[in-house]
Amino acid sequence: MKSVKILKKLGAIAVTTSLAATMLIGCGGSGVGNSSGKTAETSTKTSSGDEMEMWTFVELHAKFYEEMLKSWNDKNPDKQLKIKFTVLPYDDMHNKLQSALLSGQGAPDICDIEVGKFPNFLKGEPQLQTFDDVIGPYKDKIVKSRLDLYSKDNHVYGFDYHVGATIAFYNTELLEKAGIDYKTIVTWDDFKAAGQKYNEATGKYLGTADTGATWELNALLAQQGADFTDASGKPQLNSEAMVKGLSKLKELKEVKAIGTVPGGQPDKDEAYAAFNKGDYAVAIMPFWQMSRYVSYMPELAGKIALAPVPVLEKGMPRSVGGGGTGTVVTKTAKNAQLAKEFLAYAKLSEEGNIKIWQNLGFDPCNTDIWTKKDVTHDTNNKFVKYFKNNPFDVLNEIKNEIKLIKSTEASPAINNILCTVTLNSIFEDGKDVKQALDEAQAQVENELK
Repeated sequence: MKSVKILKKLGAIAVTTSLAATMLIGCGGSGVGNSSGKTAETSTKTSSGDEMEMWTFVELHAKFYEEMLKSWNDKNPDKQLKIKFTVLPYDDMHNKLQSALLSGQGAPDICDIEVGKFPNFLKGEPQLQTFDDVIGPYKDKIVKSRLDLYSKDNHVYGFDYHVGATIAFYNTELLEKAGIDYKTIVTWDDFKAAGQKYNEATGKYLGTADTGATWELNALLAQQGADFTDASGKPQLNSEAMVKGLSKLKELKEVKAIGTVPGGQPDKDEAYAAFNKGDYAVAIMPFWQMSRYVSYMPELAGKIALAPVPVLEKGMPRSVGGGGTGTVVTKTAKNAQLAKEFLAYAKLSEEGNIKIWQNLGFDPCNTDIWTKKDVTHDTNNKFVKYFKNNPFDVLNEIKNEIKLIKSTEASPAINNILCTVTLNSIFEDGKDVKQALDEAQAQVENELK
């Protein structure tokens, strides 16, 4: 009877999490490389050893691992690996993995788990291998918050693809026509003044008021040293920091510095079209949004400059990690130790992180790469070519300011209510911020009972 109740509860969580996916998915969102609903299988064979299986929901992730597997086998003739890569639809893969781990049968050896789903897999005793014994050589080089995101009780259970540092993407051509220099925008009050000037000059909005994601709100919370949950993981949606952050965004909306964006956030097809038309001059998004610009807004090449996010007060941290996918090794994996060593090589090593940047356009977790100018300033790199300034110049400027918003068991319910009800009520209906957050807090508390 107890196991049936657990399964029912997990099923409910899975449904809630899927509703909030647009906010949490980083590398596997609506943009490049997301699985379109079909299953694709590829297999890399070697001469010896049992074949392992890996599941992912992003085709580009599978291709990345294929390349890293070939490199691993070339370098390790005595530790050959065979892995079959299977790409599954987002919800199907996570639900299938949850069921397999609960039953103890049918789980893959290796699997990607999106950050919003990850807390579900850390409940009770995690049915995942810890990576504590393979992190050693890389620990001082990896952005700590990206290890913390996939940790429980000081044990690391997943490795991410990127930092997802939140930055501002400014269309300098549009700003210059309105007489605005993006480099003078340091605080949100600066952003407000620039936004009012821009709206008066163009009739359009400087930035976006997001109703379907919390990228901007994440940054405003991190600046205040706050989070959506307290130290114990309980929701605190009507906290002073939440009220202050959303009040600032509502203030920007009221003076027409920002406006609601088609699709609810910049990482949507409708939003790409709006940016292409020049309806908005700034997007505040995680670093991985670069791949969306290159793929879906090619005509803006050479016009987009990257910069730190505005802050409430000078001296506050100017970035926060956004989105993510942790790769895990399951408890039932064949030759788990070898699988862990391979993942450490693929996700933490210098070679692996260079490939992550070059192939996926992500900000690698190994910050040693950030200072290798032959890699970061390669004029043949499509991302370096596209942007007006070098992405890694901005990353190195904010390197020690990239904060963490936790992903907890309460996160799916929190994200669902914020991204389907609360943000719409504030930005579209003009509802009082404190009232809207009090209602959100009550609803989330009720859902979590």
